Amino acid sequence: MEKRWVATIHLDTLKVEYDPTFKFKCVENCGKCCYELEIPIRDEDIAQIEELGYNAWEFVDYEKMFYRGDKFLSYALKKRPFDGGCVFLDPGTLKCKIYNHRPLACRLYPFVFVKHGNKMEVYVKKDSFCPGINHPDGEPVTKEFLLREYGDVIEDYRRKVVNTGE
Repeated sequence: MEKRWVATIHLDTLKVEYDPTFKFKCVENCGKCCYELEIPIRDEDIAQIEELGYNAWEFVDYEKMFYRGDKFLSYALKKRPFDGGCVFLDPGTLKCKIYNHRPLACRLYPFVFVKHGNKMEVYVKKDSFCPGINHPDGEPVTKEFLLREYGDVIEDYRRKVVNTGE
């Protein structure tokens, strides 16, 4: 995976350093990531989607697995057999049927968060199919952008830093 640094969040102070030359805008009704990516789905994601009334067998691909080294991380989100799109992507509108409850990997894409002690580095995956990367109408990955889009994720990491004293 080729990636590019776009920001660093200091978890203790919430100070953010960012690359002002990079901009991002999720292009509405694009859906390319829903076709192109294999999405890992965490146990928390599965429970959240099941609360919507879906059965895990409808959306978890138990044959595709994600590992880090020899450690099992998760299964994948299921794809439709007729077009390879995510099972939750409406093929007509290209909108996610569970958008407000989508898996964390979907929420984060195309960004990758990497924690190093009390800092969180933010990278963008350099996927050629994503039209939002360096979109002319995009916005830089500033503190405001990060807190608006990922405030809950950042707060979870901040709590872990405070509780473990990293």
